[in-house]
Amino acid sequence: MFAVLGAFAFSACTNLEPEIRDSQLREGAGGVFVPGDPAEALVTSYKDLGAFTDQANIYALLDHTSDEMIPPTRGTDWGDNGVWRTLHQHTWDATHSYVLASWNQLNERVYRCNQVLASNPNAQQAAEAKFLRAFFMFHVMDLFGQVPFRNVDEGVEVNPKVYTRSEAFDVITRDLEEALPNLPNTGPSATNSKATKAAANALLARLYLNKAVYKAASASGPYTFDAADMNKVISYCDAVTAAGYNLESNYFTNFSTSASSEVIFTSAEGSPQNRWFMTLHYDQNPSGWNGFTTLADFYDKFENSDQRKGVAAAHNGATFSGIGRGFLEGQQYKDNGDVIINSRNGLPLQFTRDVPLAGASSEKGIRVIKYHPSDAGQYILLRYADVYLMKAEAIMRGGSAGTSALDMVNTLRSTRGASALSSLTEANMLDERGRELYWEGNRRTDQIRFGTWTSTWSYKTVTDPARVLFPIPQQALDSNPNLKQNDGY
Repeated sequence: MFAVLGAFAFSACTNLEPEIRDSQLREGAGGVFVPGDPAEALVTSYKDLGAFTDQANIYALLDHTSDEMIPPTRGTDWGDNGVWRTLHQHTWDATHSYVLASWNQLNERVYRCNQVLASNPNAQQAAEAKFLRAFFMFHVMDLFGQVPFRNVDEGVEVNPKVYTRSEAFDVITRDLEEALPNLPNTGPSATNSKATKAAANALLARLYLNKAVYKAASASGPYTFDAADMNKVISYCDAVTAAGYNLESNYFTNFSTSASSEVIFTSAEGSPQNRWFMTLHYDQNPSGWNGFTTLADFYDKFENSDQRKGVAAAHNGATFSGIGRGFLEGQQYKDNGDVIINSRNGLPLQFTRDVPLAGASSEKGIRVIKYHPSDAGQYILLRYADVYLMKAEAIMRGGSAGTSALDMVNTLRSTRGASALSSLTEANMLDERGRELYWEGNRRTDQIRFGTWTSTWSYKTVTDPARVLFPIPQQALDSNPNLKQNDGY
């Protein structure tokens, strides 16, 4: 397999990368592809989704680059040769290790889906493989703006073709449309870890909501949103609703083991545990890595009544009750209610609003817990509230529906315990998506679509429009002359 993938540069996987044990798909004598068992190969492609649960690589490109997360260096902790700081500051280059790793991970996964499709799958297996290929290829298109593609019958002497961003959009859309008829019509569940009609419709809605970005003459815009595309977004969102999905009354149920009316697509491989380990302090239970925090400006977007802002710990002696849900700010407590002492300075552990990008002491920064260590469910990749807000945004951008975007947003806000908005603007629509979807990997794409990506925040002063795309890794350029470096790198 790796010989066939000669167009891609491979780096060592992180220790959190799922182990791939499938040996059915292979090359025979002379480099000829030998089809394997499509069922076993499909299992491998689902395992590949575990890459999204890591705190580095793909997730780092999606969230550390945004205005909702900061990766402070604490003494020597989280220094890592500046890989985190440069993402936040938008000063990365083509040698950044997470840029290379993300490129390799995503393109490997696209190719493995090609192998499934070349192994005589039945109709449903082919549909699932096409959905997964679309999901992985979507992220290549979104992050890098061009997508290399190699068929399984092409040898290493053939340089993979490269789809432009516009061409990739068409390929991804076609995969999803072809997959839809043969995918199961599965409703809400806490463990929707297989491709379904709802998942395909949700991804199609995301594609068409961002079509103006992906089809723009320049990656940095301007973007023109067509009413016909917005109507497609609405139609795809309505199809998800028709499958039985709706807003969950308890926000944090979505991230637990309880059945949720919002969970559309999850990764059964890997675990959401990185999301609490990467933020909790060394002295909390469980002991975290004391890493990432949110920014005070982002935290201040929430009303105190908004359940998404957080639910305080019960301090009733139950395991992990000392850790609240949502944003953790101020004094932190043990499970029994006793004050936690910061072992680094002997003082009560109080998470502060202020946090520097470098030289941060261990208590600096507001922490974030969406998946709680006591009852974390599977890692969510697609959620209904995103679909709901995509429909509202599509209406705001000129689509036609039997309700107003403002009414939809206020229904969501009422469900979450927040007060009604008097009007709806692009600014407060972006804010509402931030309040609902924080730390779920959507913020970068949202900021680009709303035009705030080239503004400044906290320690990010770079406004270079070229940063709407990541660079093509140099190793990939060296191996495939059909690739061209993105503008500005």
